[in-house]
Amino acid sequence: MDKIAVLIPCYNEEKTIARVVRDARAALPEAVIYVYDNNSKDRTVELAKEAGAVIRYERMQGKGNVIRRMFREIDAHCYIMVDGDDTYPMEYAREMANKVLVNQADMVVGDRLSTTYFTQNKRPFHNFGNSLVRKSINVLFKSNIKDIMTGYRAFSYQFVKTFPVMSKGFEIETEMTIHAVNNNMQVENALVDYRDRPEGSESKLNTYSDGFRVLMTIGRLFREYKPFPFFSLLAAVLVLLALIFFIPVFVEYLQTGLVLKFPTLIVCGFVCLAAIQSFFAGMILNNIVQRDRKNFEMDLNRVYAEYIQKENQVKEK
Repeated sequence: MDKIAVLIPCYNEEKTIARVVRDARAALPEAVIYVYDNNSKDRTVELAKEAGAVIRYERMQGKGNVIRRMFREIDAHCYIMVDGDDTYPMEYAREMANKVLVNQADMVVGDRLSTTYFTQNKRPFHNFGNSLVRKSINVLFKSNIKDIMTGYRAFSYQFVKTFPVMSKGFEIETEMTIHAVNNNMQVENALVDYRDRPEGSESKLNTYSDGFRVLMTIGRLFREYKPFPFFSLLAAVLVLLALIFFIPVFVEYLQTGLVLKFPTLIVCGFVCLAAIQSFFAGMILNNIVQRDRKNFEMDLNRVYAEYIQKENQVKEK
């Protein structure tokens, strides 16, 4: 088991990967640097190997797929995940690792948005999207995460081995943030500087399509993790729609004693029934979620026992 594992997912990062690996080795001399190549068509693998990284591969395209394989294959006391584009200075890695190893944090978020991100990043829609995603998650999940989309994070063994990776692409950061917050894991923020990509290095993130997927992921996870508020809100919207269309029919009835719009009245009745079904569906699903939370706590205890066992085996060697 590694004390610290630096995990670098890569796709066509020949302009920057060597510097990232060298900086990681300088910041964390005791760490093992893993570069996971995701079908790069340039010299990423060659340059990373020359810089001293351990090279591994993920053939299924997408950052979420790479992280799934990383988390499955690597055992470490602390994991530092950083992008291979050299936008995150590695001198903050020691502080982040200490928050895991000493403070027992489960996830440490490298907070760019509170430092240099908005001045360094030249893509205004990315700035808007980051702020929107952060605000949405903090409101829906009652959290205080400073940067949702950052690719610079530290994790504990318990987080890595209990996180079910479902996303395939860049929405993975959103998924891991919500997972940690919803399961009451210890999340800490660490201020880190951000620098824009060097000239010639291109971002793989599509502002619109990937941004839409991130927002859809937030909605999906809110429905899965918070079904009662989600379906209660849906029920309230349905009741409001039914009332909007019912009130003219009712006013007309009071004035004439007749119901002249029976189809509208019938539709309003069915919409109210749908609202009732939605409300009770939320209650039932909420009970299932509570049961899953209990099961997760048991899994967490099992993983912790496994961690202690592996740690003892390392000490015996």
